[in-house]
Amino acid sequence: MTRKRRTFSSEFKKEAACLVLDQGYSIAQASTSLGVGESALRRRVKQLDQERQGITPKGKAMTPEQQRIQELEERCRRLEMEKSILKKATALLMSDDWKRTR
Repeated sequence: MTRKRRTFSSEFKKEAACLVLDQGYSIAQASTSLGVGESALRRRVKQLDQERQGITPKGKAMTPEQQRIQELEERCRRLEMEKSILKKATALLMSDDWKRTR
């Protein structure tokens, strides 16, 4: 029989990490009381600590500020890609127009 993987909301993950960082629980105590694995909690605590220091995570952000930064970075990447495509398309169209006018 296969075990179903449990999923937790991002709010739960943030609150679990806050138990360790803000309220002084040890990772072992918090993981036991919440029923989550120590390694997963340790990873969330490290991520939240880094986000509070201003480091943008590679995965999904926990704090609203870091979430906004990730959204803006993604938008910037998309706009840069669109700009590049438009530049190439313009160059291609201009070269075709130049050849036709001769």
